[in-house]
Amino acid sequence: MHESGFETDIIVIGAGVIGLACARALALKGFEVILLEAEAQIAAHTSSRNSEVIHAGLYYAEGSLKARFCVEGRRALTNYLDARGVTRNPCGKLVVATNDEEAEALAALKARADRNGVEALRLISGTEARALEPALSQDIRAALHSPVSGIFDSHAYFLALQGDLEDAGGHVVLASPVEHGRQAGARICLKTGGDSPAEITARWVINAAGHRAVEMAARIEGPHTVTLPEMRFVKGSYFTVSGKTPFSRLIYPMPTTASLGLHLTIDLGGRGKLGPDAEWLPAGMVPPFDYRVDPGRAERFYASVRRYWPSLPDGALMPDYAGIRPKLVNEGEPSGDFRIDGPGEHGTPGLINLFGIESPGLTSSLAIAEHVAELTR
Repeated sequence: MHESGFETDIIVIGAGVIGLACARALALKGFEVILLEAEAQIAAHTSSRNSEVIHAGLYYAEGSLKARFCVEGRRALTNYLDARGVTRNPCGKLVVATNDEEAEALAALKARADRNGVEALRLISGTEARALEPALSQDIRAALHSPVSGIFDSHAYFLALQGDLEDAGGHVVLASPVEHGRQAGARICLKTGGDSPAEITARWVINAAGHRAVEMAARIEGPHTVTLPEMRFVKGSYFTVSGKTPFSRLIYPMPTTASLGLHLTIDLGGRGKLGPDAEWLPAGMVPPFDYRVDPGRAERFYASVRRYWPSLPDGALMPDYAGIRPKLVNEGEPSGDFRIDGPGEHGTPGLINLFGIESPGLTSSLAIAEHVAELTR
């Protein structure tokens, strides 16, 4: 197969939501941008295998990138969705405490969220929570009400980002895996495979390869390869609820170190959905992943969810889909932060690596993209 070669301003690797948002932001600033995707479609993995929740920014360590980008990104995202006519439901969320210890932790959660700039939060009693959602357990001691949380049509959002990118002169090139990268003076030259292999040289390369971001960084020669993190992966399975779900808001338990707990969401079609759980995959496991849902995991869902929804009927849960979260920490450790490394951190000119972009990456995507664009100045 003949291999072509050409130059561009910026290459973005990975057409998940972060790659799409970064490519869009850079194209709108006047750069010539090529977005390379190994799969035959955009948003094939993490971006399309989640809860489609617009997060308020409740959970993240003060001063962290997650805290900053979730709040900034959520404000930008809601404005963007409304401007583009993308469907969203600002249904709000209740984080519920089922005992006194959780109620104390809930107050601390609100205090931290307040410091991170989350708007309109209210601590309410169990009685007030049941007035809003009568199907909640009598054991609910307190709840944190977040009216700015909601859900949205993430796939329409991805298409809108792609449309903006292409309208600004950018290009999405599918089925074009990056095989190798090397320094070419002040630029980086990438070799791609697929049906139309090419060598593309760019001033900047943005590595937004998601699950494969560390693997991708290792394929590009340079000083950054000395400081690459180890990636761990957590599988999260979802189950749908048959019949009508007696809630109008998102219902979340108190979070754990690995996930936000087995929460209830109502999708845009009114269907109830529970998950994700947190199944740590063995160390060293790499993509491609098995996304099948084990029906046997439903038993844990029943036990956990009935702490806040006691009338969940037997036999109501059906396996739906699973996603894989990229982690930069090990099991049992506090949830890590996003890691966005530019030349100042790793010493390789023209390269920006994005590692561990898990939840709230979807909500944070526009803010992350603006940050990346600033790094290219």
